Amino acid sequence: MKEFWDTVLPEQLTIMGTRIVHFLPNLLAAAIIVGIGWPLAWALGRGVERLLRMLGVDHLAEQLGINAFLTRGGLKPDPSYLAGRMLYWGLVVLTAVASFGALDVALFNQLAASFLLYIPHLVTATIIVALGIFLSNFVARATLIAAVNANFPAATTAAGLARWGVLLVALAMALEQLGIARNIVAVGFGITLGSVALAAAIAFGLGARDLAKEFLERLLSDRPRERVPDDLRHL
Repeated sequence: MKEFWDTVLPEQLTIMGTRIVHFLPNLLAAAIIVGIGWPLAWALGRGVERLLRMLGVDHLAEQLGINAFLTRGGLKPDPSYLAGRMLYWGLVVLTAVASFGALDVALFNQLAASFLLYIPHLVTATIIVALGIFLSNFVARATLIAAVNANFPAATTAAGLARWGVLLVALAMALEQLGIARNIVAVGFGITLGSVALAAAIAFGLGARDLAKEFLERLLSDRPRERVPDDLRHL
């Protein structure tokens, strides 16, 4: 017991104190990175937002229909605000990763490296989803116009199925890019796409039933009737 108080405990305290002293510069560097990076991210985000508004990006986006597209996607703010927010949060994430790297802890370094390698996949998946939403609205509108012009009874249903079909393809591609349960996503996508195709076929069949009936009635009415010969002979 005396040896513990005289030798073991002082050695452990000395080792702990040495580690703390060696860790303090790393902690100070991380604090400096956060102290500079966070305000800088806020300033750059606000600056980009104001610059885009001065350049008339919001007005141009409204003329091009981008604002309506964002509203349908559930995003109501102006494009300049969204661009500023995206820049702000991107810089905040990079600041956090840099501060963790400055701590020089093996676990934090590994997590930071993995996250940096994952960022391109995340950006690609986000772009795929955004393009999928835009393309789904375009395909749905084109399908609706074509169905209405063709006097198709289930025009709204066909447009909805077209929209969800494109969205499901985009979602499957995004999840594949993120590497989330690839086998499950592939099987689920196949089942879902098959279900959508079956529903579309059923809807088309039900909607085209009246058209087919009208076509057959018109075809039969235009066909000349043949006179049935009388086989009865008078005696």
